[in-house]
Amino acid sequence: MGTVGTRRTGRSRRSATAALLAALLAGGAATACTREAPLDDGRGNPPPRTGATEGPARPASPAPRAASPLVVKIDNVPGARPQTGLDAADLVYAEQVEGGLSRLMAVYATRLPDAIGPVRSARESDLELLRQFHDPTLAFSGAQKKLLPLIGRAPLRTALPEEKGSAYYRDTDRPSPHNLYLRPRRLLAATPGSDALTTGFRYGPAPAGGTPERTRTVRFPQARFTFDWSGDRRRWLVSMDGTPAVTAGGKRVAASTVVVQYVHIRASRYHDYLGNVTPYTETVGSGRAKVLRDGKAFDAAWQRPAATGGTRFTTADGAPVNFAEGQVWVVFARA
Repeated sequence: MGTVGTRRTGRSRRSATAALLAALLAGGAATACTREAPLDDGRGNPPPRTGATEGPARPASPAPRAASPLVVKIDNVPGARPQTGLDAADLVYAEQVEGGLSRLMAVYATRLPDAIGPVRSARESDLELLRQFHDPTLAFSGAQKKLLPLIGRAPLRTALPEEKGSAYYRDTDRPSPHNLYLRPRRLLAATPGSDALTTGFRYGPAPAGGTPERTRTVRFPQARFTFDWSGDRRRWLVSMDGTPAVTAGGKRVAASTVVVQYVHIRASRYHDYLGNVTPYTETVGSGRAKVLRDGKAFDAAWQRPAATGGTRFTTADGAPVNFAEGQVWVVFARA
């Protein structure tokens, strides 16, 4: 990553064609309910259709530019673990979803793993969070039916299984809906590069002060994230719901910097198939935060005046809070 995260204004996406919008709206199957996992939100996506039953081909989204990151919605209920490709992300957002559960949004710019997943559905507040990036490619497995038109008008490129079937596969050793995976190299021609990380984050030496900290836990109503400092690895080891987070290949998930960002979480206009209201995480505005790096916790303030810009983190005297080089986790906690 570069030393300073740059900002870029969002560019309006070209209007979706009528055929694509109709295909998306018709893709209610993409949000088909499942009762196999009671802790899930019921928005599993069926496998991409192939062969004569597929019907007319859907128009493909244009290939993304190099400065556009890949963003993948990743399942995070217990049945979805261990995840694949999470360790390769430059940035991981942890957000609250229906029923107090959690979901991950992973941003890839400097590395593309062989596979990422399990891939799951998008939420309304994702669109506000993604405005900070230039024309990002969003890989997801569906969304609430009434939300699909908003996604279609957002300044991003969609990569649904219905559109990019060759980039997805189902792991037959896992139960649906926790078995849909993305092959990112079949979706992007090249690694986007660090210029795609227009987050507003700064990287460099730690600020003065800070409080020594060995562990920090952030709780959602039905999920929790714990970060334990490893002096040997110079990383925060990630645990989820009390269990160490490892990838499908057995690699421990670890972050160089962890941000606990306190935000307003309100009810959105949408709900899941059980009637649980979908939370909306407000990421535009300001508030307080805790930044964990180098075995210390730093009090910080966050500011994001507009959706088209990144988020700045500063100390009490207004100095920027630099992050450590490496993977960053941002956990959105209720203010």
